[in-house]
Amino acid sequence: MTGSAQRPLLFLDVDGPLLPFGARPGGHPTYRTGPAEPAAEGNPLLARINPAHGPRLLALPCDLVWATTWMSDANECIAPRIGLPELPVVAWPEPSDEDEQDGLHWKACTLVECADGRPFVWVDDEITDTDRAWVAAHHPGRALLHRVDPRQGLTDPDFTTLEEWLRAG
Repeated sequence: MTGSAQRPLLFLDVDGPLLPFGARPGGHPTYRTGPAEPAAEGNPLLARINPAHGPRLLALPCDLVWATTWMSDANECIAPRIGLPELPVVAWPEPSDEDEQDGLHWKACTLVECADGRPFVWVDDEITDTDRAWVAAHHPGRALLHRVDPRQGLTDPDFTTLEEWLRAG
């Protein structure tokens, strides 16, 4: 399923971009998304997810896809907190001894394969220049590999970068 008329894909990681972690001066802000939040009881870090991110992600001119080790749990625990519908989930292959060879992120090959030539954005907190170079050499379409600071999560400048790239296509 390829073709230039298709909207770009946006492969979205959870830990880091949506769920900030790590040391941060003043701590992380928390958000309440509803009166009953059973998922937050099991994982108090979920309160760090900004519910405003859902509408902002949905407003981007792309097709959203979970690219996270949360797998289908992202649709159960994350999507409802931020107002996203159920999204497709990247199916990761079984880990092998060849993963992360020469510094290449273990997600890179699978995401290029899933994109199947379509333009795509990959939003993650672990992207490196090695990943960018590999994708540029192995993906025939446009690609933006956007690294998010895991201590901050997605910020206004991140959304500006994503929107500008997607609209420039």
